[in-house]
Amino acid sequence: MSGKPAARQGDMTQYGGPIVQGSAGVRIGAPTGVACSVCPGGMTSGNPVNPLLGAKVLPGETDLALPGPLPFILSRTYSSYRTKTPAPVGVFGPGWKAPSDIRLQLRDDGLILNDNGGRSIHFEPLLPGEAVYSRSESMWLVRGGKAAQPDGHTLARLWGALPPDIRLSPHLYLATNSAQGPWWILGWSERVPGAEDVLPAPLPPYRELTGLADRFGRTLTYRREAAGDLTGEITGVTDGAGREFRLVLTTQAQRAEEARTSSLSSSDSSRPLSASAFPDTLPGTEYGPDRGIRLSAVWLMHDPAYPESLPAAPLVRYTYTEAGELLAVYDRSNTQVRAFTYDAQHPGRMVAHRYAGRPEMRYRYDDAGRVVEQLNPAGLSYRYQYEQDRITVTDSLNRREVLHTEGGAGLKRVVKKELADGSVTHSGYDAAGRLTAQTDAAGRRTEYGLNVVSGDITDITTPDGRETKFYYNDGNQLTAVVSPDGLESRREYDEPGRLVSETSRSGETVRYRYDDAHSELPATTTDATGSTRQMTWSRYGQLLAFTDCSGYQTRYEYDRFGQMTAVHREEGISLYRHYDNRGRLTSVKDAQGRETQYEYNAAGDLTAVITPDGNRSETQYDAWGKAVSTTQGGLTRSMEYDAAGRVISLTNENGSHSDFSYDALDRLVQQGGFDGRTQRYHYDLTGKLTQSEDEGLVTLWYYDESDRITHRTVNGEPAEQWQYDDHGWLTDISHLSEGHRVAVHYGYDDKGRLTGERQTVENPETGELLWQHETTHAYNEQGLANRVTPDSLPPVEWLTYGSGYLAGMKLGDTPLLEYTRDRMHRETVRSFGSMAGSNAAYKLTSTYTPAGQLQSQHLNSLVYDRDYGWNDNGDLVRISGPRQTREYGYSATGRLESVRTLAPDLDIRIPYATDPAGNRLPDPELHPDSTLTAWPDNRIAEDAHYVYHYDEYGRLTEKTDLIPAGVIRTDDERTHHYHYDSQHRLVFYTRIQHGEPLVESRYLYDPLGRRMAKRVWRRERDLTGWMSLSRKPEMTWYGWDGDRLTTVQTDTTRIQTVYQPGSFAPLIRIETDNGEREKAQRRSLAEKLQQEGSEDGHGVVFPAELVRLLDRLEEEIRADRVSSESRAWLAQCGLTVEQLARQVEPEYTPARKVHFYHCDHRGLPLALISEDGNTAWRGEYDEWGNQLNEENPYYLHQPYRLPGQQHDEESGLYYNRNRYYDPLQGRYITQDPIGLAGDGTCIITH
Repeated sequence: MSGKPAARQGDMTQYGGPIVQGSAGVRIGAPTGVACSVCPGGMTSGNPVNPLLGAKVLPGETDLALPGPLPFILSRTYSSYRTKTPAPVGVFGPGWKAPSDIRLQLRDDGLILNDNGGRSIHFEPLLPGEAVYSRSESMWLVRGGKAAQPDGHTLARLWGALPPDIRLSPHLYLATNSAQGPWWILGWSERVPGAEDVLPAPLPPYRELTGLADRFGRTLTYRREAAGDLTGEITGVTDGAGREFRLVLTTQAQRAEEARTSSLSSSDSSRPLSASAFPDTLPGTEYGPDRGIRLSAVWLMHDPAYPESLPAAPLVRYTYTEAGELLAVYDRSNTQVRAFTYDAQHPGRMVAHRYAGRPEMRYRYDDAGRVVEQLNPAGLSYRYQYEQDRITVTDSLNRREVLHTEGGAGLKRVVKKELADGSVTHSGYDAAGRLTAQTDAAGRRTEYGLNVVSGDITDITTPDGRETKFYYNDGNQLTAVVSPDGLESRREYDEPGRLVSETSRSGETVRYRYDDAHSELPATTTDATGSTRQMTWSRYGQLLAFTDCSGYQTRYEYDRFGQMTAVHREEGISLYRHYDNRGRLTSVKDAQGRETQYEYNAAGDLTAVITPDGNRSETQYDAWGKAVSTTQGGLTRSMEYDAAGRVISLTNENGSHSDFSYDALDRLVQQGGFDGRTQRYHYDLTGKLTQSEDEGLVTLWYYDESDRITHRTVNGEPAEQWQYDDHGWLTDISHLSEGHRVAVHYGYDDKGRLTGERQTVENPETGELLWQHETTHAYNEQGLANRVTPDSLPPVEWLTYGSGYLAGMKLGDTPLLEYTRDRMHRETVRSFGSMAGSNAAYKLTSTYTPAGQLQSQHLNSLVYDRDYGWNDNGDLVRISGPRQTREYGYSATGRLESVRTLAPDLDIRIPYATDPAGNRLPDPELHPDSTLTAWPDNRIAEDAHYVYHYDEYGRLTEKTDLIPAGVIRTDDERTHHYHYDSQHRLVFYTRIQHGEPLVESRYLYDPLGRRMAKRVWRRERDLTGWMSLSRKPEMTWYGWDGDRLTTVQTDTTRIQTVYQPGSFAPLIRIETDNGEREKAQRRSLAEKLQQEGSEDGHGVVFPAELVRLLDRLEEEIRADRVSSESRAWLAQCGLTVEQLARQVEPEYTPARKVHFYHCDHRGLPLALISEDGNTAWRGEYDEWGNQLNEENPYYLHQPYRLPGQQHDEESGLYYNRNRYYDPLQGRYITQDPIGLAGDGTCIITH
């Protein structure tokens, strides 16, 4: 049991003969390669402690890392754990290890690898050329002396990349934790022999790290001293890019002399230095023998890319205590960034440490050297109790976690965990300590199948029995993943192991090409569209130039420390970045010279942002770097945290509070809003939300065994229901809205891509289908979603170039739009009309500023020309047109403060006022008598026009005309009432005057919250002469494609909208009279044959496969391109194409009115342009979306406002997908459904 090949060349058989052929792939699973302890950084608690070891640990603090191949990364790892077979103390002192602190002890009975985590890993002796694999550590150890590894061996390629002198030397050992490398080369340092030495000198009984080598032939070399006090120590490093570093080492005697000299020259005589305070030598410690040699500084001595002006200061510097312990770390600016304190009685045992600008963390140990307490003066503290196979961790909030362990040394694992809320999880491991199963707190088990040799995960089986499979090549590189739904993603590699192609689950393939066999980074990538991009890299692996598929290039510049200093794009757009001597970004300047500056505190937290106009935005932090306040323009928002670092209070600019509470597992359980609204949350044992309470609403959430939500109830009433197919793909969502069954149905292709969405509204009692709307999606051969078929319309096809840049659009076979783009792929010309192109009736030309902002939009119709002006901060300050100019003023917080309108006979300035939190106030210039200064609960109670009332959920429930003080009441004020469902969606609106309703409306929604229908009753005079609400409502139906409203249908017409791809800006308006639509209704071939296919007149039902065949045949007949497969199928049925063609019902193309939306820079429609270039409608709006003027000679229905908004004439509100916007207030009438994650601290403003 050794972890070596099951049959090795050189082993003896039971009959005495040697084995001349062996199996390199089958390994004996034995305890060789097992460490003396678990990895110090593998499991940590707090700041941080490894409870399995009882050790204070600091995993991987990096002091120096310049980019490049095989870079010299200087990092420090600390662990208070002491191995029984330690290597000598390293250059950072006891307890600390550097990446180069790898040492192999050669003993008669075995090998001991002292890793850079302070552990000892034991192996059996190796024969020349022999390899051993540690399953528990996932690491290979190989002895030189062999030209090649056997074919199929995991390390064959990596071994072959080594120089022959290394591969063939039996005195060298190599280690790696990946079949892609790099190798850690373990050799010995040459030294100058002494006069008394016997020559040739024997090799030492250990091997040290002498360098690294990767699969591309590059090396990192450690230069060790050959003579003197520093013999064998690393004093120079050459990285894989050719940089040379000098490591300045000092001995204990040198530091003692320096301390004495410093003491004698110091004016502080109150603290004389005794000879015993700083001894010339150091005794051995529990961390190994100590020569007292320490690293004091690292200098960059040669940089091939920057040979001149090398840094005049060290890249990093270290100081030490008189006991040789690491005391402080200084960065390249000579700023102290770390400090450490140790136990005077136990050299190397850390009892405190501190980051620059942060409080000091302290630690207490028991007599066995285990951490029993960590003390955090500004956060959570922890206590540790150690028992046999059990560790209890208790924090200062008295939350307890119990870890139950099995195994020992490096195979010690947590098999059971008791969490702070009392729940219990279990974990299972194989003999090598690798995870094989996890059981959650609900008792559900997830299993992990492992490759018995490599430990690679081969399959994961979730509690519902669904399985994911993973496949690898001989080099343990992932080649395929087969998901539970059967879809597969794939990767291919070349001989050196570089990725050459990547195929997604949906079948799109990206290919990578490299310049030569030694290139690690790709020179080109070619995506599924065939578009190729080129990359140029520096010798340090930094991207210097990126050339896209059109040949347009972006260039990058860097400083010697690898920080990006400039980006140069096409069209003269550049961005410049500057850093301080600590490497922190201090300013960003654009091509126009506009500069944004950044300031930091001693801890490196960003404390101020100074915009180009000089305004400051400041942030203050607590001791642990969490923002406690932000101030901009004199307004402050503050946050408060508990000891666990959780936000417990948020105070907005008005001084109002929102409070938060959490459970023992840090999950949010209660939130109190600024307005007093309280929401509560409950979770199951696995952390899934099972109950939410919103004032009086209680929602229960239910899931299936795959953790997919299946249904919800609200106050005991059924709400949404979700259904999935065998692949696990969502197929249906349904619920009841206003007594109607509303559902959304999804379709997919065999690659899992969405192919269709259908919305339906049914009468739940009769099942009658009242409304249906379907949108289908198609993909081209390259996988781009370039074809959308709106309900009852010809397909909309997007024409693209390159990797998907938009070039044009067709409706059916009719081109409607063409785009011209610049070298940044920004739109410069848009032409519309049946003659799209150079003779287009509508042509919009756009230009941009040097900083990339929109500068102008000019039409071939001058009335809509616009020029845009921007201030240094990038805020829009001016829009100039042929008729008028608007100028915008902003407060120091960036809020709109005023709008000035200029025209030949007009000069008007409209001021806008808000309270500190952004709620609208009556402007003091227009309403000087107003005493309002703030709305503390974010609820506007009144403005210059209305009085408002809200319910406990913060929803607007009533709006009444304001009667100014002193005005005689006539009781004719109008009152608006708003009623909502349990999901806070507006379902009923009415406007009342003199106690009588003027209008009423009701709204239906689908389960996703999208409005599906509205019914409006208006006050009218009946046959008796009385005024009352109409008996029959005005009915409007809505259809959606995702989150975009695409169809509005009334009793007389249907209006459909095509949007700019990836946005909510409307592009094309298509209107069809319902009478025309009825003429176009026809049966499909399959429907006709099913209805007429029986003698009794009741029809027949065809199998789904037959329906698909007939649908395809009908499509081919209409296109006059019947395939040979279809002809053969018809022949088998005894039919001809001509016979079936006579059964196909003729198509009628309804008359349609097509208009183009001309929008402003935000996507707000300004005009509708007909195909002949005439304006059919135009509108003008203020900055809040209120319509100021409208010209509508053709009585077109144009309800769209700001992107995503639809105007409701009956209420004056704008429906905006999830809620309603009141343009008069400039805010929504309900709170954001995603709360503070949406608009911030004011969750109902625009």
